[in-house]
Amino acid sequence: MSDSFTETTTTGWFSRIGNSIKGILIGMVMVIVAFPVLFWNEGRAVKTRKDLEQGAKECVSADAANVDSGNEGKLIHISGKATSQGTLSDDTFQVNVEALKLNRKVEMYQWKENVKSESKKKIGGSEETTKTYTYEKVWAEGRIDSGKFKKPDGHNNPAPPLKSQSWTASPITVGGYTLSSDLIAQINNFSSFSATAPASQAPTISGREAKFNNGQFYLGENPTSPAIGDVKVSFQAAMPTDVSVIAKQNGNSFTPFTGDSGTTINMLKIGTHTADSMFTSAQDSNKMLTWILRVVGFIVMFFGFSLIFKPLSVVADVLPIAGSIVGVGTGIVAFLLAAPLSLITIAVAWIFYRPLIGVPLLILAGVGIALLIKKVMAQKKANA
Repeated sequence: MSDSFTETTTTGWFSRIGNSIKGILIGMVMVIVAFPVLFWNEGRAVKTRKDLEQGAKECVSADAANVDSGNEGKLIHISGKATSQGTLSDDTFQVNVEALKLNRKVEMYQWKENVKSESKKKIGGSEETTKTYTYEKVWAEGRIDSGKFKKPDGHNNPAPPLKSQSWTASPITVGGYTLSSDLIAQINNFSSFSATAPASQAPTISGREAKFNNGQFYLGENPTSPAIGDVKVSFQAAMPTDVSVIAKQNGNSFTPFTGDSGTTINMLKIGTHTADSMFTSAQDSNKMLTWILRVVGFIVMFFGFSLIFKPLSVVADVLPIAGSIVGVGTGIVAFLLAAPLSLITIAVAWIFYRPLIGVPLLILAGVGIALLIKKVMAQKKANA
């Protein structure tokens, strides 16, 4: 039998109208917030592009093996092997590895709640919502808070006996240079690391002996048939590897380079890369982030207008089909408002930051608003 149960609730028409009216305020806040987000994003994109172009012009390629004092304070590019001295150790499990970073991943077998919700509108404006709660056993880091489950009885998750943990070598060097903590944080060439059986007796944790199992450790009776509360411990290591760095030289180390527009350049990339390819990749990332934030700003504005118009469809829900028709109509209006207003905001920002592109975009947005007004007037005339 499936471990699940279903709960059905009904919200009355007047309650729905009250909730939708409250949503108007939230919608107004969302619309208001969308404008500065869209405007700020365009300024951020332009400043980042200019500073990356500045960095590409000023960057000096240097020999990683020898620190050139003549490059002090300059933006430099080096490539070489990132290495460290000594061994990283997880003393609890007697794991030792010559690596740049070591991660211990602790996963516990525990309950997870999934919720599926379906709503149906009823004649008279009420809405019936059916929620189906299902429970499954999964491996997950940390502890899923079973106290917040709809049905916590029989689905209790215990506290894990230990936590995931990370170790980082210090110092990490590339030739004659020592990487800064900001650059070290960008090293991410992790791969699975198979531990060896401990030389002495396996550790006992919270009264349970950790069993060695195929390069990992297991706390529980049977790894092939886990029980709630069982724990498995695995490891990942970032081994010495070739890296490429672009940052400002500071003695035999690095600090972030700040462009004239305020953008910082402090890049590390796994592998051997030219300065040109790294700056091109950074420009591509900037473009992608710009488009992501544009879409986010538009979506926030669209849903804001949708909430503002929501009471109209709720009122019409006395007859569900009428409410659906009104809902589609208000959705179209929300889109036709959000799209040109987003374009206008971006255009105004571009007039401020990039006038040659901003003016045509503003004209395009104006055409969109004119079409919206024309559509509304035609609809009024048709209904007259």
